[in-house]
Amino acid sequence: MIHGTDRNNTKHETDHRPDIAAKIHTTVPAPTGTGEAMNQYPELLEILNGVPHGIALLDQDFQIIEMNRFLEALTGYSGEEARGIYYDFILRTHFQQNSHFLRQAGETGMACNTEGDILGLNRKKIPVRFTATPILSPRTGQAAMVLALEDITAIQETRAGKKEIGPSKGLLGHSPKMQEVFELLPILAHTDSSVLITGETGTGKDILAEAIHHASKRGKYPFIKVNCGALPESLLESELFGHVRGAFTGAHADKHGMFQLAQGGTIFLTEIGDLPLPLQVKLLTVLDDREFFPLGSQKKVKVDVRLITGTHRDLRKLVGEGGFREDLFFRLNVLRVHLPPLRERDGDVRLLIDHFLQMFAANFNKNIQKISPQALQRLTKYRYPGNVRELRNIIEYGVNICRGEVIELDHLPPYVLDEPLSPPLSRPGTEPSLPIDRQTDAAPNTQHPAANSHKGVPDNAANWSDIEKQNILGALMQSGGNRSEAAKVLAWGRTTLWRKMKEYSLA
Repeated sequence: MIHGTDRNNTKHETDHRPDIAAKIHTTVPAPTGTGEAMNQYPELLEILNGVPHGIALLDQDFQIIEMNRFLEALTGYSGEEARGIYYDFILRTHFQQNSHFLRQAGETGMACNTEGDILGLNRKKIPVRFTATPILSPRTGQAAMVLALEDITAIQETRAGKKEIGPSKGLLGHSPKMQEVFELLPILAHTDSSVLITGETGTGKDILAEAIHHASKRGKYPFIKVNCGALPESLLESELFGHVRGAFTGAHADKHGMFQLAQGGTIFLTEIGDLPLPLQVKLLTVLDDREFFPLGSQKKVKVDVRLITGTHRDLRKLVGEGGFREDLFFRLNVLRVHLPPLRERDGDVRLLIDHFLQMFAANFNKNIQKISPQALQRLTKYRYPGNVRELRNIIEYGVNICRGEVIELDHLPPYVLDEPLSPPLSRPGTEPSLPIDRQTDAAPNTQHPAANSHKGVPDNAANWSDIEKQNILGALMQSGGNRSEAAKVLAWGRTTLWRKMKEYSLA
């Protein structure tokens, strides 16, 4: 068995390399007979592929014998690439101090578990419960280990009280158009039909697609996202459908495509309007037959995945111009949802500003309290051609630049200040809602310009209105923009919340 210090040092040296598996294969010999053993028991791999958790089969030296499809999607490595590699090179854990649970399982012969995290394919840290179960081969008498990885993100969020309430995780908005989207979400989630998400760039199509996936029965299986406009046709075909060894120059080993990695789950093809015509034919075949040929292979692969597509282009117009197949368009357009641009989401700009301000202030450990009235006025009148993504970037820029507690005009990107002013995004005749001001004892007339509208009303009444408005905004953010949930948070009836939102120009 390799010593922990040597293994950890080797991992440190190879973490920064672009292809870890290829490098390690040149220095670490594969365990004798592991590949042959798996070939003798193909039904074992099929059983592992049916488990909605990551599964790795390890030998007595903690080297990988095989991985199931779920773990392949999680790590980005195929079972063939990972075979013979120490588990912590592939799983990218922080087990320098926790690997004793594997040894404990081997010594006691009983299942042991611990909690930790791994770095996924997108380099995002994923909290995981690891369970190691020792097994003994009846044929060879050699010990092995089944290592199961269960994603416990939702459990940890619940423990920390951070579990998001609302129609869909990651989506915010209380405008009527976003409420329509939220009302559609349960319908989209409780079916396996194809979904086409349309909307301008930056409106959050990928977030909605992932929300649909997690709310569906496929939520425990992989969610794979592929940008159809990011790769040339030859590479995109290999990325989607995989290839076999020797299919083209540089194809040194078989590689699973994203459709195989998404087995049981959802694949989201964003910018589907950029998909080349030859691949459109192949995609149509996959949708109809649920099977395809990997690049260079003569053996069909069967898949069970749900397809969600997204585009900012007019597919009907592309069909008329001959750039998109009409039969594929009808096949994709079974269920359709449109995400409105930010300029049409009445009142959502302010909600999103508050959300991003709090998020980035916490992420960067800054004590930024609010946005000045002048900066807020500029942001509410900006047109946001890049939609929510652009607003997020603007707030992130401001939080980085700001050295005090208030984001001022000069903390906004120069191009936002140079843009000609346009009418505010709120309804005509209403003023933009006030910035969140945690210093509620400040003079209302200097901190809140709208406070001047309370003529003849005592100052403490104006302050109470500001506090009540802040509470409404906070409840809406907590509920993801869902008014019914926000009303529950505030212990109000839905009609009371609606009346208050109208009163404060939030509806």
